[in-house]
Amino acid sequence: MVIFAKKKFMTDIDRIHQLREELHAHNHRYYIENAPVISDQAFDALLRELQDLEEKYPAYADPTSPTMRVGSDLNKEFTQIVHKYPMLSLGNTYSEGEVTDFYQRVSQALNEPFAVCCELKFDGTSISLTYEEGKLLYAVTRGDGTQGDDVTENVKTIRSIPLVLQGEGFPELFEIRGEILMPWNVFDTLNAERERREEPLFANPRNAASGTLKLQNSAMVAGRKLDAYLYYLLGETLPTDSHYENLQRVKKWGFKVSPTMKLAHSLEEILDFIHYWDVERKNLPVATDGIVLKVDSIRQQRNLGYTAKSPRWAIAYKFQAEKALTKLEYVSYQVGRTGAITPVANLQPVQLSGTIVKRASLHNADIIAQLDLHEGDMVYVEKGGEIIPKITAVDTAQRVPGSAAVQFISHCPECGTALVRFPDEAAHYCPNDTGCPPQLKGKIEHFISRKAMNIDGLGPETVDRFFQHGLLKNVADLYTLRVEDIVQLERLGEKTAENIVKSVMHSTEVPFERVLFALGIRFVGETVAKKLAVAFKDIEKLSTATIQELLEVNEIGERIAQSVQTYFRNAENQALIERLRMAGLQLALCETEYMPLSQTLAGKSIVISGVFSHHSRDEYKVMIEKHGGKNIGSISKKTSFVLAGENMGPAKLEKATSLGVAIVNEDEFLQMLSTTEEV
Repeated sequence: MVIFAKKKFMTDIDRIHQLREELHAHNHRYYIENAPVISDQAFDALLRELQDLEEKYPAYADPTSPTMRVGSDLNKEFTQIVHKYPMLSLGNTYSEGEVTDFYQRVSQALNEPFAVCCELKFDGTSISLTYEEGKLLYAVTRGDGTQGDDVTENVKTIRSIPLVLQGEGFPELFEIRGEILMPWNVFDTLNAERERREEPLFANPRNAASGTLKLQNSAMVAGRKLDAYLYYLLGETLPTDSHYENLQRVKKWGFKVSPTMKLAHSLEEILDFIHYWDVERKNLPVATDGIVLKVDSIRQQRNLGYTAKSPRWAIAYKFQAEKALTKLEYVSYQVGRTGAITPVANLQPVQLSGTIVKRASLHNADIIAQLDLHEGDMVYVEKGGEIIPKITAVDTAQRVPGSAAVQFISHCPECGTALVRFPDEAAHYCPNDTGCPPQLKGKIEHFISRKAMNIDGLGPETVDRFFQHGLLKNVADLYTLRVEDIVQLERLGEKTAENIVKSVMHSTEVPFERVLFALGIRFVGETVAKKLAVAFKDIEKLSTATIQELLEVNEIGERIAQSVQTYFRNAENQALIERLRMAGLQLALCETEYMPLSQTLAGKSIVISGVFSHHSRDEYKVMIEKHGGKNIGSISKKTSFVLAGENMGPAKLEKATSLGVAIVNEDEFLQMLSTTEEV
């Protein structure tokens, strides 16, 4: 008799669970152990399979699924969460003598043997992670130390932070703290992109990491490739009394812990650790700015206690600002979108803070003069807290006799136009804004940017290619692009060309205030563009406005007024605007957009706090303005009422209560507006 084994079929639900386990394991091998076992392509294929299955079976959604790593493009206001354990800052010291004092204070206070855990002080932004039953519950920033912002959705995109723990032995509920970081290579790439778009550069990876973590768009956070190191475990049932041993345990649970930690049993061992890493930190892939010293025993930490601001059992030793001596090879000059000329020192390559530095900004002519910079000088380059390299001094003792002083150029290096320098400004400018190639390309890049016309499919490289091939000379040429012209360029297929043309045509629906911002008029940013649009209603009235009429607009000063008038008096700009009009762009304010609906809230100053169900905070701000009210940021005796959603900040609630300021929920607010009379 033949017996047939019953074949086990895997259901889609089984496959969802299997894929989640596999992908969590692969994430750990790649981001924690640096030992991947499958290719990126294979990983992406598994992830796509899981995404498809989760879309097919929404009832089986899981907030800790690996698919959460990609983030969402939905905006979400941050709520505040009170820290169970206050997040205090560490006392800083800058000398080995102060480290010695700290060690002696601990020794005298404990009067028993103790060890000190020596750790690198990573230069990022602090984070507190809470786990329950092995799953990430929420992630909170330091905030004011008592409460911080709930950034859980953004933190889920950081692949070195486990969503689900592995192994065993972890407490049912615990908190672990660490540092969110942006690696040097990611930071350099990000700043290079921002420089191409003429956006403000991040000063250092710490600022970049902090700014990224506060983005309202978690999909953008995912694209920034943040990293994290965890360094402190808290809870009611910790595995051991040793801080060092606890961190060795958390590594087994899937957390990324610095491999550089060391237990020191003497002051000499601590100082050796400091001396070693003061040099070797330059080779690390992430920024560090010091050493953290912690008494290892949790029992001894409790006995030492806290001051009002910091623990007595820990201290931070800060490294001195890092600098290097290298040779100035030559000074080059860059032309920005606004025509500003930036001098750049080109240097003999030198290693500094984990990267090879070849260039440093000299900012303007005044800086060159202050440094008394000569050709071929040996110069000191420094990063310190600022990642953007800067020259801080010249070693005049090594100056070649007879070398010429560096002279700032008099004409534009791109178009040859004589440079100008405006009163009270440090920069020199090329005034040829309608004929200087970098300015023309910069204006196009600004015009297509997300906050301006938001034209997808075009970036700096594509704009440059179009410019070089004569397809684009100014922003109006965007509206004459044809699919058949684009596809003639290498690596641009018909589908890509169709998407570009479609996105360009879609931009004709962008409202007037954004079109005005997109024109790139000097000193006219988003806020100023909106004020001018509201004040003059259309581009005809704005283009003929007198200086006095411009100055009458709130927050418009002499400099902005002069710039606006200069722009519209230029014949080439007038021709450009006429072409944009013919292309169908919105050059007048929508009649109903800023028309008041009522005066129900006239004379009322309103604070918005919390998270809302029916509308976003921005939408409520617009409602308040349309009904005659005024949005304010802080509560005072003059506040009319607080429009409060869920999780209203406890500090605001307490202040409103103490001052007797009314609290209005969103249903009450909407009811208030529904009974208004039309203006």
